[in-house]
Amino acid sequence: MPLDAKRTPDARFDNLPGYAYAPHYVDDLPGYEGLRVHYVDEGPQDAVRTYLCLHGQPSWAYLYRKMIPVFLDSGARVIAPDWLGFGRSDKPVDDAVYTFSFHRNMMLELIRKLDLKQVTLVCQDWGGLLGLTIPMEMPERFERLIVMNTAIATGQSPGDGFNQWKAYNRSQPDMDIAGLMKRGTPILSDAEAAAYAAPFPDVTYKAGVRRFPELVMVEPGMDGVDISKRAAEWWSKDWSGDTFMAVGAQDPVLGPNQMEHLRKTIRNCPEPMIVADGGHFVQEWGEPIATAALKAFGEL
Repeated sequence: MPLDAKRTPDARFDNLPGYAYAPHYVDDLPGYEGLRVHYVDEGPQDAVRTYLCLHGQPSWAYLYRKMIPVFLDSGARVIAPDWLGFGRSDKPVDDAVYTFSFHRNMMLELIRKLDLKQVTLVCQDWGGLLGLTIPMEMPERFERLIVMNTAIATGQSPGDGFNQWKAYNRSQPDMDIAGLMKRGTPILSDAEAAAYAAPFPDVTYKAGVRRFPELVMVEPGMDGVDISKRAAEWWSKDWSGDTFMAVGAQDPVLGPNQMEHLRKTIRNCPEPMIVADGGHFVQEWGEPIATAALKAFGEL
């Protein structure tokens, strides 16, 4: 590998509750040669539609286990990648490797490599901070959006909730991921919370976890601000696809107020589905969200 990176042992992913998807890998993405990127790939390769499900921090493709079956039942293909540093993807050990551009360019290359078309982008947290900047680069590939608890970051602080989270993250270089997930999503069983921690056997695997909060574009000169400003303009003026928004109301950082701002940014975005008990990781209520989205799109 050109970069010093860790690879989580496969045994860590055995017998995870509610998740039995076979891993798929690429290790030859241009600019990322030797780094193995993992993705779930379920459903027909020639399906009319593809759902591209992008997770955030500190989660991985496991986050979408309750939505994937609903999408598959509609006859679609589902792709759920892990960002480098997360899930079953390789994890560069140097914190400085992780930048907005590092992550974004990897996803652009993966979409090209898999030649994804008729894509519904499904995103939350960093899956949106990064993912919402992608369709403008390849608009011919994207036709719909399912967006949850995220933002387009254009150089302003999201507020006190984020500042507190960032400070907490800085104080926890060896973050207790299972504990974090349980606090944020009390409905999780201990086994489900442990599944979120499975990719990270020890602190040396957690550089990506440490870095993501530091990369949120809270100042005008940060990497990704200009791209995100372009993306906000694109979503407001050029987006012509269908959009479904769901909001976990208990999210202290990217909750209803922040999502209303995003809703006003996205052209023709309808009123959101409010998940009253849902927190930041609202995909844990994913089955009713996915079902409601398909109904809104006229598929159910």
